[in-house]
Amino acid sequence: MEIGIIGLPNVGKSTLFNALTRAGAGAENYPFCTIDPNIGVVEVPDERLEFLVEMFNPDRKTPVTIKFVDIAGLVKGASQGEGLGNQFLGQIRNVDALGHVVRCFKDSEVSHVDGTVDPVRDIDVINTELILADLETLTNRREKTSRMLKSGEKKYKEEMESLEMLIKALEEGQNIRQLTLNSTAEKLVQELQLLTAKPVLYIANIDEDIGKEGEALLNKIKEHIATEEARVVEISAGIEADLVELETEEAGLFLEEMGLKEPGLNRVIKAGYELLDLITFFTVAGGKEARASTIYRGATAPEAAGKIHSDMERGFIKAEVISFDDLKKTGSLGKAREEGLLRIEGKDYIVQDGDVCYFKFTS
Repeated sequence: MEIGIIGLPNVGKSTLFNALTRAGAGAENYPFCTIDPNIGVVEVPDERLEFLVEMFNPDRKTPVTIKFVDIAGLVKGASQGEGLGNQFLGQIRNVDALGHVVRCFKDSEVSHVDGTVDPVRDIDVINTELILADLETLTNRREKTSRMLKSGEKKYKEEMESLEMLIKALEEGQNIRQLTLNSTAEKLVQELQLLTAKPVLYIANIDEDIGKEGEALLNKIKEHIATEEARVVEISAGIEADLVELETEEAGLFLEEMGLKEPGLNRVIKAGYELLDLITFFTVAGGKEARASTIYRGATAPEAAGKIHSDMERGFIKAEVISFDDLKKTGSLGKAREEGLLRIEGKDYIVQDGDVCYFKFTS
């Protein structure tokens, strides 16, 4: 999973990025501190994988990882080259989802580009720039397609109809992720890597002591995005920044004191999984490797095998499968097999979250 961190300048993007990834990116209090994109890769914490490592004692552990890409703060007019220009919009076209950091904290020492804290206004500024960037992309494609219409081929007529539909929706202020698309439009959206088609995780950067005013700001965000397929996660970048400076035991005590069950990274990951409808399955390769892998919910066993290696998908024969809960309960594969909990599944099997799979394939 790859998440692009976006937002206005001085909303806490880089501070949050540093806390999530410990990458040490600049976080000074002035606009455009981030000039080149910062990239951080973090392991997805999963107690199930740790249990499998203890059980099988493999040579290596391979967790799922998430890549965070922190780009420069966008400003009004970014799609037309304002601020640091639309080159930064291009840097997030490859990500799976957008992490839109929204400022919900007040701090006289941290300036706001528009002078006041208004998360709904800030969301609209960013969304407008993403819409304008997509409009430019689609308009350029429409010019090319209009020239190809002269060939008389049906596919160009269908493409032009889809382009007109997408452009009209954007001009009306809709994000493409809110639309129901036909196959031609879906293909265009994927090919052009349109920004407003990407799922969005709104990350509300709140005060350490949120209070009634902060709660009101959060409710405004939730009401404002109610029609979107989006999630909202509340995080205090300040708390997260303090947390990463502590040792594990101290961090646990600090979280307890702050009334938090887990670090912000965990909450962002969980929300990202829900947003993208992802699940995790596990493989243990002959004592050599315990691996966690991520797939979209509804993927078949061969598709899951393909996440390990493309040859495994092409040569898929069958899979031995046991749920993690059953394996943990029985304590060993041998016991699970005795109790009939280790199943043989074929090509049509839909992999479930927490499945431990042993793939059989021909090379």
